[in-house]
Amino acid sequence: MMRFDAIIIGAGQAGPPLAGRLTTAGMKVALIERHLFGGTCVNTGCMPTKTLVASAYAAHLARRSADYGIVLPAIQIDMPKVKARADTVSTNARSGVERWLRSMQGCTVFQGHARFEAPDIVRIDQEQLTASRVFINVGGRALVPDMPGIADVPYLTNTSILRLDRVPRHLVVVGGSYVGLEFAQMYRRFGADVTVVERASRLVPREDEDISVEIERILKREGIVIRTNATCIGLRRRDQDVTVSVECAEDPTEALGSHVLLAVGRRPNTEDLGLDKAGVATDPRGYITVNEDLTTNVPGIWALGDCNGRGAFTHTAYNDFEIVAANLLGGEHRQVRDRVPAYALYVDPPLGRVGLTETEARTSGRPLLIGRRPMSRVGRAIEKGETDGFMKVVVDAETRMILGAAILGTGGDEAIHGILDMVNARVPYDLFQRAVPIHPTVSELIPTMLGEMEPSH
Repeated sequence: MMRFDAIIIGAGQAGPPLAGRLTTAGMKVALIERHLFGGTCVNTGCMPTKTLVASAYAAHLARRSADYGIVLPAIQIDMPKVKARADTVSTNARSGVERWLRSMQGCTVFQGHARFEAPDIVRIDQEQLTASRVFINVGGRALVPDMPGIADVPYLTNTSILRLDRVPRHLVVVGGSYVGLEFAQMYRRFGADVTVVERASRLVPREDEDISVEIERILKREGIVIRTNATCIGLRRRDQDVTVSVECAEDPTEALGSHVLLAVGRRPNTEDLGLDKAGVATDPRGYITVNEDLTTNVPGIWALGDCNGRGAFTHTAYNDFEIVAANLLGGEHRQVRDRVPAYALYVDPPLGRVGLTETEARTSGRPLLIGRRPMSRVGRAIEKGETDGFMKVVVDAETRMILGAAILGTGGDEAIHGILDMVNARVPYDLFQRAVPIHPTVSELIPTMLGEMEPSH
């Protein structure tokens, strides 16, 4: 039995920095990683996909070069080189995380599959480790639903599609939300025919309807076929291709593709940790149940990152680390409920989001002020020749606090942070209007939009 002050299971976005804080505080830490250091973001999420998005954007911009007065020869996609670039970005980041952990004084790195044998005992192969504190940071993976024909056809997930070194002839994406739409637009720009199949009545149904409509318009203009209201999705082989049954009310024909990407959600990597032996509770979907301070129902065990169901982003996983470290080592009492929700959808142009949607704010019954400005009236967007989208803000008319905002437009993933900072600071929007923003930027029109808000009806 090897004794430690703390055991961390998983080297995702929360585990390594937590190991750094704990060892700095003088603790003896064991960190266990089953497969790849860095978690989803580094290996199969943000870093490789946004690298691919950048390559796809370069191809798109090159095709539009004549709009800017630049004449280029015919555009060709070197997909092996595109893939190699994404692989290099991931490999460098993963290697950096592993080197940091292995050189960390006070931290012992174990590679293997961790399973609880008791609340304070974890086994890795023939090794038994014990500690009074255990932190679970095991992440998640793509959900593969039990749909008709799923066992009979080849399919891709967000992980396996990264291994492609050629452009599919026709990619059918099952799932019209964040992951699916990024890959759909990316591969369309690489030259594939693309069809998106979505069960709901519109794309990204979590967002306001005007956001969904604008995203669909942008994608259709690039030649992506959108099939919503897919009431009975099923898969079957047809020679070398795969057909996806749709049964859309407006078009009941099947979607025929050379490749199928399943992008219908995520599931936590919790089913083979021996959580029952530790007595750790999970919800019906397998997510570890945690309190607002990220403690589980078992004293001395915490769950951080995607596996706790309290966030599905790199930044929320890292914030989980910050909450736990502040409470455990800094004497604070930080809680997940204090976190302002914010995220981005990396289609082009990107969508930056913070706080409540307009739909959510309306259900509260409070009086609202709504501000909206099309990107066609933003100088920076006009100068770049990228005027798709709009920005929108929702304000409580009585408290004058910003409740939420969306920027679907060029630079929207960056410009949204000005509003995010205001929401985090919990100050009335009037204060924002006193700022003198830099020209020409997207952000400079946010105070203007706030000054043009109108009461919601």
